[in-house]
Amino acid sequence: MWQDVEQAIKRETGDAFKIRDKQAISGGDINQAFKVSNGDKDYFVKINDKDHISHFEAEAYALEQIDKVHQISCPRVIAYDSSTEQSFLILNFIPFCSASSTNWYILGQQLAHMHKKSSHGQYGWQTDNYIGDTLQPNTWSSNWRTFFAEQRIAWQLQLLSEKSVKLGDIDHIAEVCHDALLHHITNPCLVHGDLWQGNLGFTKSEAVIFDPACYYGDREVDIAMTELFGYLPKEFYQGYQDVYPLKQGFEQRKVIYNFYHILNHANLFGGVYIEQAKAILSRIMSLPAAMH
Repeated sequence: MWQDVEQAIKRETGDAFKIRDKQAISGGDINQAFKVSNGDKDYFVKINDKDHISHFEAEAYALEQIDKVHQISCPRVIAYDSSTEQSFLILNFIPFCSASSTNWYILGQQLAHMHKKSSHGQYGWQTDNYIGDTLQPNTWSSNWRTFFAEQRIAWQLQLLSEKSVKLGDIDHIAEVCHDALLHHITNPCLVHGDLWQGNLGFTKSEAVIFDPACYYGDREVDIAMTELFGYLPKEFYQGYQDVYPLKQGFEQRKVIYNFYHILNHANLFGGVYIEQAKAILSRIMSLPAAMH
């Protein structure tokens, strides 16, 4: 397998690469990760089963799309491939360090610029991709409310029901989420799709975002998720608002948008997330839109 990694690096970079040092890196729930080095250059390698290649292909494509907007840094894709039994994704290795409040402020500005400068005609993505280890459907739609209600909320509820976890009538819950977004006017833009503290970092010179679950959606989904597992530093939000202020009603929409991620965690990990999903559903059912 490691020979295949060496060959892939050589094929893509033109440099003969022999792994002299290999360090396991912890932090991911889904893939094994390693830093590999030849003593001169370092690469970051993710490894999984052979049938995981579609995940790596989707991740590589998303990173390339973020890079094309030229607003915010992300890892550079070197190659992805599979060997006899495993698949792998090779990225440039990025050494992270701690961030100052100025770094956080600039990251907020950069994310706002990415959202502003990546507008698209429809909601969705060129292909279905993955949120964590869960398939994320992305069929094109011109209607954001319908897209989010059907391809985010109803989809996750359906996956849960197949595990015999039923939170209620799927169509009704999706309809309530749809109606809660009724008067929200938004434009499709490139979103990271899985933006929380674990999927961003800082070098000495810049912020970097990684592990995307990209699609063209409402920019607010990214901001909402940064608040799901503990807020980012206030300077991040200040930087974002100074470039691209959020619209009124965000606090209500945030509940709907983060319901998707809690449902996904319920699907992936079960347990406490199922209880959390039930609690958020109660909140959603008490929103004004649900009272009609």
